[in-house]
Amino acid sequence: MSEYSLGDAMKQFLNKSRIKGSVQALQIEAAWEVIMGKTIAKYTEKIQIHGHTLYITTHMAPLKQELLYQKEKIVERVNDALGDKIIKEVVIL
Repeated sequence: MSEYSLGDAMKQFLNKSRIKGSVQALQIEAAWEVIMGKTIAKYTEKIQIHGHTLYITTHMAPLKQELLYQKEKIVERVNDALGDKIIKEVVIL
């Protein structure tokens, strides 16, 4: 039997479990201010991941418009922060 580090074991568990998206959403929320800046983080209400789609909820119309223009950049920044190409699409709600 081969030995795994705790980090490798956790990655394998998350890859096979249903909580992977929730954990990744928590990672994104924790780093959201660094990824997108203080102003955007302040008015972002909710971040969710379903499959390879990141859902961002805000009720600020100007922010929604700004996020719509930055979709590709958001995908790139979030994937860089997670260290993997997980997010393929962004939906602004």
